[in-house]
Order: sequence, then structure tokens, then C-alpha cells
Amino acid sequence: LSHHLLAHYQKGTRPVRDWRTTTNVAIDLMVYAILSVDEKNQVLTTYIWYRQHWTDEFLKWDPARFDNLTQISLPVESIWVPDILINEFVDVGKSPHVPYVYVSHHGEVQNLKPIQVMTACSLDIYNFPFDVQNCSLTFTSWLHHIRDINLSLWRQPELVKFDRSVFMNQGEWELLYVLSHFQEFSVKSSDSYAEMKFYVVIRRRPLFYTVSLLLPSIFLMVMDIVGFYLPPHSGERVSFKITLLLGYSVFLIIVSDTLPATAVGTPLIGIYFVVCMALLVISLTETILIVCLVHKQDLQPHVPEWVKHLLLERATILLCIRDRKKFSQSLDTSRPVENNDSTAKLTPYVCEDPRECGAMGGTRSALAFAGRMEGSAALQEVLRETTAIRQLLEKREEFRDVAREWLQVGYVLDVLLFRVYLAAVLAYSITLGTLWSVWRDA
Repeated sequence: LSHHLLAHYQKGTRPVRDWRTTTNVAIDLMVYAILSVDEKNQVLTTYIWYRQHWTDEFLKWDPARFDNLTQISLPVESIWVPDILINEFVDVGKSPHVPYVYVSHHGEVQNLKPIQVMTACSLDIYNFPFDVQNCSLTFTSWLHHIRDINLSLWRQPELVKFDRSVFMNQGEWELLYVLSHFQEFSVKSSDSYAEMKFYVVIRRRPLFYTVSLLLPSIFLMVMDIVGFYLPPHSGERVSFKITLLLGYSVFLIIVSDTLPATAVGTPLIGIYFVVCMALLVISLTETILIVCLVHKQDLQPHVPEWVKHLLLERATILLCIRDRKKFSQSLDTSRPVENNDSTAKLTPYVCEDPRECGAMGGTRSALAFAGRMEGSAALQEVLRETTAIRQLLEKREEFRDVAREWLQVGYVLDVLLFRVYLAAVLAYSITLGTLWSVWRDA
């Protein structure tokens, strides 16, 4: 039978007896695996099972003459095969060679072969790692126009769309569906060509990237928020924030190779990391400002009245600080208390113990006797030293009052900035979480 069919067969000619007859080629594909997605070069590598079906008018026979044989396999190099290629091909790949085709006694030829397809695809990585990619595989005859070779779909579009029977579902990518669409294509009013487009829609599984990228970043941001509960007047908070910033920088260096890199755009997760870095810098700047504000310094002026009014009265009510009354009372009574202390120091000492009064009486008599001695230079030196010590203590107490005022202002301002920072972080997190949830469920 093989010798009978191929004895006078012309494989270089389209197998029709009337040249006006169109050869109809039915094609079909099933996605077997998603091998790789190269975002940088915009290349998708898939492994598909491809099938072709057409009628060859010169490969027909009567089964009764050949022992009721209705089907035979012939070498693919010995018969005519349509020149159907994929327009998006960028590399031949490593497809296995299948040397035979099946031919039935009605002249129907079935060409089944697996193909490793490396095609160009416009990959959108903005939603990484919750991205969905839609890549097309366009099958068309490279030479023959639609009057010679026409394309059709072997199976129904619904069967092709949800066919995942042979798909290896264990990799990074999940096959959602395969859409099919037929159209005619022409260039500059030339002959039309038949095209059959298959849209392979795949979705990335985000679990690995969520664990390795998002969770460490979230943990570092949570630790940055917890760092606000350290006392602002100590230097531990500054060192803690600097350590977090350095740790986040090392984290970005480690994950830089994991993020997809393209010249078209930046994924949203990259923007998320940059904003998190900016938030850590803002947090460190706020901490440095508060530490400089509450640090005790000599020659520090008193807190202005408008600052007291805004921060220690208005802001404490707005922020619901429990000890705001203590803040206001301490500031209101700071100056009178100092005057009372000075007055107390200037008033005579009143003793309560009779023995102490006796001792004090003896001291007064001695001082009175010394005062009557006009030539006592040592007594005048003691009085000058006592006056200097008194002035030094009063000045020191005044500096302490000023430092206490700025410390209270710093605490209130720290709470205010912390609330603003926390609101910004929460709003940013809710926005990103909502966007990623919508993309994940779309």
C-alpha cells in the first residue's frame, strides 16, 4: 500500500486535483507545560501538543483491495505538509522530531507532534506577583493565501478553552484558559491569509513571592512602628531605626534578583519597596528631630507660648493623652514654684526642735559677734561663696525647668507624629492590599 500510494506522488504540489479547490486545514493545540516566562526579554516558552488535519486527494485507496486496511502511517518527508508556522516564533527550541503521519483511506491526514514554543509576548508585570499574562500563538500559512489554504478549528472553542487534561499543574504558572479566534490578515491590499489565534492565559502563583518578599518587608515595617514606643529622650531609638534601615537595604539587595526586570515599566511591588524605604527614612528623621528637641542643653530658651497652647493644650485634647492636665499644670506652676523657692530661701529659718533652736541661737550670737568685728575678711569671703552657690543652684533649677518643658513638648509632638506616620502606613497598606486582592480575584 505504501508503495502504491507514493509511486507517482508529487510532494512538492498542493494535493488537489482542481487547483481552484481550497485545502482546509483543521488545527488544534493543548498546552502541556509552561516552561519559563522571561520578563526581561519578553519571551514565553511553552510546551504544546499540536495537531493538524487535512485531506490529501492523492492518498485515497479502496480498503477491500488491501486486506481491509483503513489507516497507514507514512513518513512526513514523503508527502505534502502545509507550511503553517507560528508568527510569534523567536527561536526553534528543542522540539522532538516525529517522522510519521497517519493517513486514512479517505485521504485524511493527521499530523500530531509536540512542540516547544518560544514566542514573543507582551508581558505586563505591573501586578507582580499577582499578574495574569495573555500571550497569543498565531498559526498561519507563510506562503499560501486563503484561496489555497484555509484554517479552521478541529474542536469546538468551548472544548479548547477549558481543556487542561494534559497540563502539568505543578509549576509557578497556572493555566486559566485558552481562547481561539479566526481572522483574515492582509498587508497593503494584497492577498488575504487565514490566521488562527490561540490566546494562552496564565496566572502566576504568588505564594512563594508573598512569603519571600512581602512578609519580610511587612515584619520590618511592623518593627519600625514598634520602635516608636522606645523613650524619645534616649539614644536607643535612633540606633534601632538606623539598624532597621540598614537591614531593609540589605533585604532589597537580596531580593533585587528575584524581581522581574523590564525596560517597559516597574512592577508595583518595586514601588512598594521604595515607598517602604522612604517611610523608614521619614521615621528616622522624625526620631532625630524629637531627640534633638528633648535633649537637655544649656542656654536653651523657654518654650514659646504659642507652642504651649498648640501642643500642650490643643494637641493633648486631640490626641486623647491621659496626662495632658499634668502637662499644663506643671507648665503653669513652674515659674511661681521657682519664685516660692527663692522666697523660701530668703526668709529666716524657723526651727521646730528646742535643741535645734538652742544651737541656732548660739550660731546667731557668734555671727553677731563676728559682725561686730569690722576687720574679719574671712567672714566676708564665706558670704560671697555662699551667694555664688545660691545663684548657681537657682540657675541650674531654671535650666531643669526649661529642659522639662521641652521634654513635655517633645513627648506630645512624638505622639502626634507617630499617629500621622501610623495613619500613612495603614492607608498605604490598605490601598495595596485592596489592589492586589482585586487583581488576585479578577
